[in-house]
Amino acid sequence: MPLDQTPPLNSLGFAKPPAETRVVVAMSGGVDSSVVAAMLAEEGYDVVGVTLQLYDHGAALAKKGACCAGIDIHDARRVAEDMGFPHYVLDYENVFRDAVIDEFADSYLGGATPVPCIRCNERVKFKDLLETARDLEADCMATGHYIQRKMGAHGPELHCAADASRDQSYFLFSTTPEQLDYLRFPLGHLPSKDDTRALAAKYGLSVAMKPDSQDICFVPNGDYAAVIRKLRPEAADPGNIVDTEGNVLGQHEGIIHYTIGQRRGLGIGGLADPLYVIKLDADRKEVVVGPKSMLATRTVPVKEINWLGDAPLTARPEWPIAVKVRSTRPPRDAILRPLTETTAEVELLTPEEGVSPGQACVFYDPESTRIFGGGWIHKG
Repeated sequence: MPLDQTPPLNSLGFAKPPAETRVVVAMSGGVDSSVVAAMLAEEGYDVVGVTLQLYDHGAALAKKGACCAGIDIHDARRVAEDMGFPHYVLDYENVFRDAVIDEFADSYLGGATPVPCIRCNERVKFKDLLETARDLEADCMATGHYIQRKMGAHGPELHCAADASRDQSYFLFSTTPEQLDYLRFPLGHLPSKDDTRALAAKYGLSVAMKPDSQDICFVPNGDYAAVIRKLRPEAADPGNIVDTEGNVLGQHEGIIHYTIGQRRGLGIGGLADPLYVIKLDADRKEVVVGPKSMLATRTVPVKEINWLGDAPLTARPEWPIAVKVRSTRPPRDAILRPLTETTAEVELLTPEEGVSPGQACVFYDPESTRIFGGGWIHKG
């Protein structure tokens, strides 16, 4: 190669051969991260697999010997052995409890509906684990998330996954520009999960047909209330179910059993029109119910904003965007009005039902697949 010619970029964007490019792969033991690790190893990269032990399910469920990640750690280690790269297990239980679990429990007690997976990405995987990757002198860190990193005129941009049904942008909105510079998401361009499983079969991975995890990792059976009750026994304190005028309609056995927008399981019968949970008052231990029309929200206060636009958030008084206020809903047209560099008011052009404090409000470019960050919905 002539001296004045720049070496071509490898598939991870570095101007050097794969063998000279070290990449730490965050391995959960599932098929997605296993495929990422195997793919990069086959391409000749210097791969280091890292699995985080985040939580002991036995501690949450009072089941002796129910180790959290036993099978997942085993699966990740086996992939590393089969593909011939080193693999490490890091005990992050204390960090995870302090950064994620305690806030999860306290948020529920405060009447909010938290999203712990976002906090885990923000405070553990893309913070402490990313620093560990740097300590290992890795050029970058790769994960199995379904999201895309694309280079734009001002640097790397965050974009939705090619497969809308697998897109994980709602859970990754708090990825900072500095983190995005270091992260890689090799699966984001794949058309479907079937393509991921086909790659797993191609590499002969034992996890090729392993089912996807459906639950929050520290709530393995979906019973939030049981976990919170163990962490915060006062969460099961009984109280009243009241209407918006304060009239007592019934009793409940802890506000942790309810979420904004819930209709079933209220135990209130004999009414002409169905009632929905419209507010959780933690201080008064009250579940406030009302007609469905009272769930409609047009104005959403947002705090702790992570902005990924090219210009500063406060550069304009208004930004026409699309937003998601729940992970399962498509983006809806909205107007973002900044108040400070980290707070704003979002006006939904079409009112949404069941907007809840504690959920994320994620910002999208209505004209493309780009994600402009997002923030946390609060009570205002």
